[in-house]
Amino acid sequence: MEFEESGIGEECGVFGCVAAGEWPTQLDVAQVLTLGLVALQHRGQESAGIVTCNGDCPPIYNSLKGMGLVSTAFKPEDLLKHRYANLGIGHTRYSTTGISELQNCQPFVVDTLHGKIAVAHNGELVNAVALRKKVMRHGVGLSTSSDSELITQLLALTPPMEELDVPDWVARIKNLMSETPTSYSLLVMHKDVIYAVRDPYGNRPLSLGRLVPVSKLHTSGGGACDTEGWVVSSESCSFQSIGAKYYREVQPGEIVQITRQGVKTLSVVPRPGGDPPAFCIFEYVYFARADSIFEGQMVYTVRQRCGRQLAIEAPTDCDVVSTVPESATPAALGYAQQAGLPYVEVLCKNRYVGRTFIQPNTRLRQLGVAKKFGVLSDNFAGKRVVLIDDSIVRGNTISPIIKLLKEAGATEVHIRVASPPIRFPCYMGINIPTKEELIANRPEFEDIAGHIGATSVRYLSVEGLVSAVQAGILSQQDKDERITKANTNSRRVGHCTACLTGKYPVELEW
Repeated sequence: MEFEESGIGEECGVFGCVAAGEWPTQLDVAQVLTLGLVALQHRGQESAGIVTCNGDCPPIYNSLKGMGLVSTAFKPEDLLKHRYANLGIGHTRYSTTGISELQNCQPFVVDTLHGKIAVAHNGELVNAVALRKKVMRHGVGLSTSSDSELITQLLALTPPMEELDVPDWVARIKNLMSETPTSYSLLVMHKDVIYAVRDPYGNRPLSLGRLVPVSKLHTSGGGACDTEGWVVSSESCSFQSIGAKYYREVQPGEIVQITRQGVKTLSVVPRPGGDPPAFCIFEYVYFARADSIFEGQMVYTVRQRCGRQLAIEAPTDCDVVSTVPESATPAALGYAQQAGLPYVEVLCKNRYVGRTFIQPNTRLRQLGVAKKFGVLSDNFAGKRVVLIDDSIVRGNTISPIIKLLKEAGATEVHIRVASPPIRFPCYMGINIPTKEELIANRPEFEDIAGHIGATSVRYLSVEGLVSAVQAGILSQQDKDERITKANTNSRRVGHCTACLTGKYPVELEW
């Protein structure tokens, strides 16, 4: 809840689809892309775009972009021109670099010596300033302020060893990966192929899925004859809504080729110096949808483990456990289970109150959170409540909620936070307020309970978060037959906790 109200957001979601079998396909690729992006809408609401291709020679590319949600950016009549598509990629954006304008909307399409390419990017380059200068020295002009256009132009540059008449996209992608270590998950579409790429640190997620007939969706097994297409997405939560089965993750440093024949690993680029992986730990804490799968485990299950660990580290003498709807609900359930306390709902969220539905006047400001939440006072009046939240970023949101609960009859309100205090900014694709704005760095943090009006406040430790996240990963890796022994990038465990500890996985360049 606090993340949402404080403007902390994931930067982007990417999605791609390739129809299997004979082309032209009967599969409505544009519709699959649209539904896939709708399922990723939580990762970005600023703009949305798709680029489709018929895969012919010469290929025909069609682009559709718009500001706002997918449902408003794409009109049914605009999707008609994409009805002959056999493959395509899409993107939904929350800007971390680049201003909020249509020109920064992805995917980007550029001409190269070997035809057009389309690129969709999730992440933020840690050395973008130096790379922009390098690209401009090659005489390439940049029309936007987005890292993603920079990536597209770097891919368009011919690598030193490439022959003029033979495009080597693996070499181009490897060249890009040698230029910038992190943070990116990429989809690159050229003619009849989509390349799915994840940076060597695996900082941003990327998963593969297999489109199957609806009748086969909930059955095990199935061969090539049951495959209607292949999809790739920032999160696996998008697969079920389009009729796809989860296949596997793209591994850190992996370059995957997706064609009508299937998926194939072309190369795995190692991390420099044998560094551990650095998957963003806040994908588990908040950003990802609860039904997504990362590293062989469902996000919901990890959040429950965080709640149980929080109950071990920060027990309290209370009557009921609850949460601010609704991202911290799994953690609250885990806390209640571990503590042996009943879980109840104390707030009912009004889902139809938007942040900008009306210009706030004095009366609305005074009402505060009361216009967003109804109070279920029968569940907690006269009782001591422990309220689980996913974060306290600035402290502006939780304070009026505590006041609301106390006024409705709670005798005590204890706050337990299912993540450690955020103390440092992120430079790898998460929009976090400045260091000075974070309450963990302000003087009032010394008495944060008094500052927000709570009876007590405790956070999950960094060690507790890491152990809760990593508990199920190693055993899952051993069971996953698709992870080859040669791919050492995928067989180590590591997570980026830079926003909590200030220890960044790579050296930052400015």
